[in-house]
Amino acid sequence: MNSSVLIESFAEFAKFKNIDRPTMMRILEDVFRTMIRKKWGTDENFDIILNVEKGDLEIWRNREIVDDNSEDIWDHDKIALSEAQKIEPDFEVGEEVSEEIQLEDFGRRAVLTARQTLIQRIKDMEKELLFQKYKDLVGEIISGEVYQVWNREVLLLDQEENELLIPKGEQIPKDRYRKGDVVRAVVQRVEIVNGNPKIILSRTSPAFLERLFENEVPEIYDGLIAIKKIVREPGERAKVAVESFDDRIDPVGACVGMKGSRIHSIVRELENENIDVINYTDNLELYIQRALSPAKITSMKIDHENGRVSVFLKPDQVSLAIGKGGQNIKLASKLVDMEIDVFRESEVYEEDISLEEFTDEIEDWVIAELRRIGLDTAKSVLAVSKEDLLRRTELEEETIESVLSILREELEEEDNQ
Repeated sequence: MNSSVLIESFAEFAKFKNIDRPTMMRILEDVFRTMIRKKWGTDENFDIILNVEKGDLEIWRNREIVDDNSEDIWDHDKIALSEAQKIEPDFEVGEEVSEEIQLEDFGRRAVLTARQTLIQRIKDMEKELLFQKYKDLVGEIISGEVYQVWNREVLLLDQEENELLIPKGEQIPKDRYRKGDVVRAVVQRVEIVNGNPKIILSRTSPAFLERLFENEVPEIYDGLIAIKKIVREPGERAKVAVESFDDRIDPVGACVGMKGSRIHSIVRELENENIDVINYTDNLELYIQRALSPAKITSMKIDHENGRVSVFLKPDQVSLAIGKGGQNIKLASKLVDMEIDVFRESEVYEEDISLEEFTDEIEDWVIAELRRIGLDTAKSVLAVSKEDLLRRTELEEETIESVLSILREELEEEDNQ
């Protein structure tokens, strides 16, 4: 294989892989210098001249002529006078000899190795460019075409046919993928696995919802409205706290749009995820009220030290506050960064009984655990569902059932007297 064939084939391959000319030249020179070092031990006294367009390669070995009896005759950059005169008869001691080295002088095996090295270097460069490209796109939305669907992940291809993955945990539960579908997702992270870049996309990340809002709401893109926080139960419900930096702009109205025009496209993209847009405020009490919407709170007690808040609602508002499967209260807690405990507001307190009255039937540590979450009377405990008690305390289900039974019996006896 001569130099022109080697360089032309490499240049064609490099252009196909979108490698720029300076990078291509650097890779070529690095590979040829490696060949030189393997053959002569050093490349310090060699010049490499490349013309990629014409496929030309020139390698010149430069040495100083010394007398045949000189002690420096074995130095890499010296040549004996007798050897130099074989190249040009009128050479003299002290002159410099530039001898052209042909690619064939390296041997067929070395040339084939160089070719494989060039191809591998391009592939490595391509992997590095892909890694850097998507590393810079982390947090941004991209589109890909579904190529293959597996149980644990979906394989997409971008416009350049690079492989992208959406793992099961990053898919909205209601998502259904078919080959050829175009899917939008946010770049979650980029990893190197066994030397290859692995690009992970997500449709469940809060960043995906944030980018969708930026795309649909010009005021967010322009910085007039800021998204303070997003919490999600992907495909089910989300809460988005927004703040306006312009008093003339209603942040909630701007995000929802005229007759819901802006938010509808986002909801469709997220498989009909129910999105609550909330006006952010530094007033924590008001922020909690808005976070628990649509439920209307009667009163609340905030425990800043333990990061808990007890909210009291009328009985018909409790289910609204908790939401389907506890989603509303769970998301509201995440949004305000506090654990929210919901209590039914009791209208009759005169007939209530303190838990201290039950020490002969209920163990002290159980009463202490109930008091820890703000329940200190029989009716206050009975106003909370068994499921809530399991979630908010360290008590076993059997213990809770026993306590509820004891309290109900006592109150029934009180009513019958």
